[in-house]
Amino acid sequence: MAKYKIAWLPGDGVGKDVLNAAKIVLERIALDAEYIPGDIGWEFWCKEGNALPDRTIQLLKNTDCCLFGAITSKPKEEAESELDPAMKGKGYVYFSPIVKLRQLFNLRTNLRPCKAYAGNPLNYRDNVDIVVFRENTEDLYAGVEFHPLPSEVMSVLRKHHERMTKFENTPLEDIAVSLRVNTRKACQNIVRDAFEYAKKHKRRSVTVVEKPNVIRETSGLMVREARKIAKEYPEIPLWETNIDAMCMWLVKNPEDYDVLVTSNMFGDIVSDLSAQLVGGLGFACSGNIGDDYAVFEPTHGSAPKYASMNKVNPMATLLSVKLMLDWLGEAEKALRLESSIAKVIKEGKVRTYDMKGSSSTTDVAEEVARKL
Repeated sequence: MAKYKIAWLPGDGVGKDVLNAAKIVLERIALDAEYIPGDIGWEFWCKEGNALPDRTIQLLKNTDCCLFGAITSKPKEEAESELDPAMKGKGYVYFSPIVKLRQLFNLRTNLRPCKAYAGNPLNYRDNVDIVVFRENTEDLYAGVEFHPLPSEVMSVLRKHHERMTKFENTPLEDIAVSLRVNTRKACQNIVRDAFEYAKKHKRRSVTVVEKPNVIRETSGLMVREARKIAKEYPEIPLWETNIDAMCMWLVKNPEDYDVLVTSNMFGDIVSDLSAQLVGGLGFACSGNIGDDYAVFEPTHGSAPKYASMNKVNPMATLLSVKLMLDWLGEAEKALRLESSIAKVIKEGKVRTYDMKGSSSTTDVAEEVARKL
């Protein structure tokens, strides 16, 4: 019997290509694992009205962790229009399966390292090494939204907040509302995770990235909790900055920053910006981590125009495999894999199109495997 059971979810578009690349490397590194395929993505939304079938949820419950490829997501109206005719009119509403996975399994921490590897022609600067901690289950991604705004909700909002009077003459069908829901516990968890990581890896600082001068209650809660928790780690400075200023400073002086911690939406934004500093989404790995389960994925999306072309950069996926190995406690294998990835990037002989090369997805994976 294999030591690990790993759910294998290629998903949509290039998700299949990059997980094929991951399999090449995992076989070479000889991880003692069984890879169990599961259904997720647009195909199953169209056929079944559910992009995350119940059978897949059950599969994950019987595995140690998950390696995930990519998902295609579309706005509400487009999603409904692409349903199989037999499924239309039955009340199905599209919801991102990866967001649902994060919430179902309480994968509360989204870990996104953004590291510049020597020799990458796409690096903004060669000394960038940022790690983003993004709260992963709440905030604007909680999915509490209304359109049109129900009259009873409008009544409650108007009763409890005087600023809603501005909208009292606006037709309810012309109002869309998304609630930003942050809890104290989630704020504490993500900040503590960031500080624990900084302590373990001897990082220089932790920066909390929010907007408390405008979004006073939700961002204010995050900043206040960060200040409390920072007192438990006196050797690690806590910096505070607003999300808009953070984006400016990351472009100007990215090497000044180390560990960033923030809420869900701001984390989504700042992690993509940080990824671009080190070569773009082709190098953007991530781990969705809970107390006893984790899902690892590249963050580049499904890129449908490149699907099945064996063209896209698999480095984000291979770096996600490295995170998975770390999480499983396979530190030696994780170190070997990252070293091999760094060698391939530095040599520059095998590069995909985004790095101004002509190598295929498979070519890159095979070269990394050879270095192993």
